[in-house]
Formats: sequence, structure tokens, C-alpha cells
Amino acid sequence: MRRAKERHMHKTRNDIAANARKGVAALLNSRLADVVDFQLALKHAHWNVKGPQFIALHEMFDTMQAAYSPHIDEMAERITALGGTAMGSVQAVEKGTSLAPFPADVFDGMKLVGELADRAAALGKSVRKGIDETDEMGDADAADILTALSRQLDKDLWFLEAHLQKG
Repeated sequence: MRRAKERHMHKTRNDIAANARKGVAALLNSRLADVVDFQLALKHAHWNVKGPQFIALHEMFDTMQAAYSPHIDEMAERITALGGTAMGSVQAVEKGTSLAPFPADVFDGMKLVGELADRAAALGKSVRKGIDETDEMGDADAADILTALSRQLDKDLWFLEAHLQKG
């Protein structure tokens, strides 16, 4: 897992220790890159899905991707509140994501569901690790932001896996 380096920290009156703020900002930037990457994968799947379950998957993927915007905003704002810089450009996301590249040549609905489930599971695992790490660094607020994100990822993983499971 790559972690974004926080090059410059802005001054703040936040009482969390500077080294902890820097560490939390770097960790949140890493997860920010992953969540933006995942959101874009969901949108890609929404646009390109084919097959007999087209409309159901098309709508589900779009609903899922929209649910990540508030989480992205919360993480980015926490980074800046700590004195960091939220790294949300396409270039920063490409450089910072730990997720596997999303295949551009997959169109079958169930194959897309599988690809998205793999990424939701991987992201959920790294987010849960981040909950513990931000808590250990003394930032319960960042841990709370990641906890909410973890719940969203687990819910979406459940929805995705339900399409892949046989009764």
C-alpha cells in the first residue's frame, strides 16, 4: 500500500500533535485516492455495462458511486483541517491509488460486478486498517470518518456479492 507523502503542512491551532496531523493527512490522502479511484470504476461500469441485467446494474452502479461523494468530501476536508493538502487531482489519484487498475475491456454485467466486488473488499480492508491507525495517532475524528466509509463499503460489497451468489 502506497501512502501519500505530505510535503507541506499549513499552520493550524488544532491541538493534535504536528507529527500525528502529518501522518493522518498522509493516510487520509492514500484512502482519498483509493475512494476516488473506486468511484470512477463504478461510474465506468455504469456507463459500459451490458447484458440481461443492464438496467438494474446500471442504476445500482450509479447509486453506489454517488454515495461516495460525501465520504470523499469529509476526508478531503479533514486533511485540510489538519493543515494538509487534499490531493484529489486525476494525476494524484492515479499516482496514489492502491487499487488494481480497472479493466477497460470488461462489459459483461456479472464480470463488472466481480471486478467491483474485488475492489470494494480491498478498499474495505485498507479503510479498516486506517481506522486503527488514525485512532492510534490520536485522531478519533479521522477514525470516525473512516468508520462511516467502512460501513458504506461493506454495504456495497454485500449488494455486489448478492449478485454473484447462488441461492
